[in-house]
Amino acid sequence: MPNLLLASSARLVAAARAHRLTSAAHGFRRLSAGPMTRTSAQGRRKEAAVAGSVAAAAPAEVAAEAPKFSPALTTIDPSQYDAQLEAKVERVRAQFAEFDPPPLQAFRSRPEHYRMRSEFRVWHQGEDMFFLMFERDEKGQQRDVRVDSFPVASELLNELMGLLREHVRATPMLRHKLFQANFHTTLSGDAMVSLIYHKKLNDEWKQAAEQLREVLATAPSSKTKPQVIGRSRGQKVCVEKDEVLEELAVDELRLKQVQVEASFSQPNGGMCQNMLSWARSVTAGSTGADLLELYCGNGNFTQALAPNFRKVVATEVSKSSVAAAKRNFELNGIENVFVARMSSEEFTSAWHERRPMKRLEGLDLAALQFSTLLVDPPRAGLDPQTVQLLREFDRVVYISCNPDTLHANLLEVKDEFEIKRFALFDQFPYTHHVECGVYLQKRQKPTAVDGDGAAAGLASAAEQQQPEQQQQQQQPEQEQAEEQTEQQAAGAADERGVKRKAED
Repeated sequence: MPNLLLASSARLVAAARAHRLTSAAHGFRRLSAGPMTRTSAQGRRKEAAVAGSVAAAAPAEVAAEAPKFSPALTTIDPSQYDAQLEAKVERVRAQFAEFDPPPLQAFRSRPEHYRMRSEFRVWHQGEDMFFLMFERDEKGQQRDVRVDSFPVASELLNELMGLLREHVRATPMLRHKLFQANFHTTLSGDAMVSLIYHKKLNDEWKQAAEQLREVLATAPSSKTKPQVIGRSRGQKVCVEKDEVLEELAVDELRLKQVQVEASFSQPNGGMCQNMLSWARSVTAGSTGADLLELYCGNGNFTQALAPNFRKVVATEVSKSSVAAAKRNFELNGIENVFVARMSSEEFTSAWHERRPMKRLEGLDLAALQFSTLLVDPPRAGLDPQTVQLLREFDRVVYISCNPDTLHANLLEVKDEFEIKRFALFDQFPYTHHVECGVYLQKRQKPTAVDGDGAAAGLASAAEQQQPEQQQQQQQPEQEQAEEQTEQQAAGAADERGVKRKAED
């Protein structure tokens, strides 16, 4: 893909001004179809679609006009996309300049139809029924936005919106007390729709939902018969099943991925492919060592990186996510991954102490040779215990959905690690949000020479001659301190796992 050329400082000022206007409209608020439901609260976090490096170019003579659009993204101007991306790139470059990173590799999104998932409130007005979103204007006032089409969502999602609205509006059983509709599509053409009600669902509803499936199957972009799921308080009714099958093109791989309803998956399939390809490239050549991944979800990164390592150990607290991950590994013939259904703190404690646990049966802790750690934390960044864990690895892949907390975490380890690769993934076009990836490598310690080298050699010999009794006295004290730290960390494990799934 051709490189995106950066404009002059004048144009960048205009683009940055546009970015600030957009940020003021968005804040850090999730654009929602309404109050969070069990379905919408389960998970979200990232997205985008099509890669390209960003390089400097000659000055432009005229400043670009500030882009304007609806905060709910119901109307966009794709011609303004490149200017907004330029502003994001400059912002991230400036923010991380103190770390002297390598050139920033920026991955460009599709300007339209990049989002695979969306949720809408269903509004009833007389004989009419339509989809609704809520947004805040520049004064902070909330307003309703009718959504008949959604240009940032996939073509298939837009087709399903129209077909569902027309059919449900004319079907009393499906329309009565319906208040939310969630759409989930894939790059492979599979899809599912969740309808959320303020009523109990019976067999008559299920029969009507089966007819709706037939209607949705007529969508031009659909490759399968879309799934339909009904939800109400304490009830979930699947017409057939509650999942879709995605297929991701990552380098030479074609990765199949089960995505379960109400569980987290990447909203932007195209940018997900770019992220996985980048992570594979930075970890290439690691087949003689092992990878530890914290909170792997449905195994999105795990299955892409597994061929690069001898063994992969992935932790995850969600039972449904662990089940989906294992199915995905089986679908793709991946046999060198062990998924531990436990918090990262629990696993780290067992690994340090070589302590057997029922959930680690079949894993030889003593044989693990971890060289690389993969972390993909929520917006709050890494907690102090995980930052400490970083220091035990030679290499770290850090995927961040918040540059501010990434910057803060890097400050804590800047004396021990250097950034070897640096990437920006434009997950959310037309907003100020960006995703970053950094590949960290332990700094080489200076090698002593001549007199200093001799002194170092003497010191090393003296350390080796330290009485065994003194070493044995120190070891229990160190283990006790580590155990106390791990016990304190364990209490926060579940909370962080929930936060990770509750973010977009």
